[in-house]
Amino acid sequence: MFFNLPTLLTWARIVAIPLIIGVFYLEGMSAKEQNLIATVLFVVFAATDWADGYLARRLNQTSAFGAFLDPVADKFLVCASLLVLVHLERADVFVALIIIGREIAISSLREWMAIIGATKSVAVHMVGKLKTAVQMTAIPFLLYNGQLFGVIDTHLWGTWLIWASAVLTIWSMVYYLQKALPEIRARSR
Repeated sequence: MFFNLPTLLTWARIVAIPLIIGVFYLEGMSAKEQNLIATVLFVVFAATDWADGYLARRLNQTSAFGAFLDPVADKFLVCASLLVLVHLERADVFVALIIIGREIAISSLREWMAIIGATKSVAVHMVGKLKTAVQMTAIPFLLYNGQLFGVIDTHLWGTWLIWASAVLTIWSMVYYLQKALPEIRARSR
């Protein structure tokens, strides 16, 4: 189904991108207000990733289109947020290149494995889920870029977490490539 509640929630993540970016171009707001609004938007829209999957299963509204759009929306949201963070000089461009490059490489690998009928060899694994969880924690910390509850330096923690995410990104990419290697070798002969 092109438009049902779970798919609309997925579309919301894509629609959120210009909203999150646009906050930093609004005049008449302090940087602190912009940071807070962008962080809240990111957290709310990132939470739709869990909600759309839950509702799709609960309401029996799963679809091939929804299964396609869900990871695309996630990748758009993460990549756009990383680019904003690089622009704001809160994330290193090297980290962004690692994460975005991995997303392109693994998405391409999964597409190719689907074409040859070997999708199980690159199915989502725990290391990929851990990478996503760390990213989804690091990004709002870096968007907020201040003291949380007067105690937590979100820039410091966000920086550590985004670098940890880059390490997990490389680890997960190596894992998926190793899983796909037997199929790649078999198809190359």
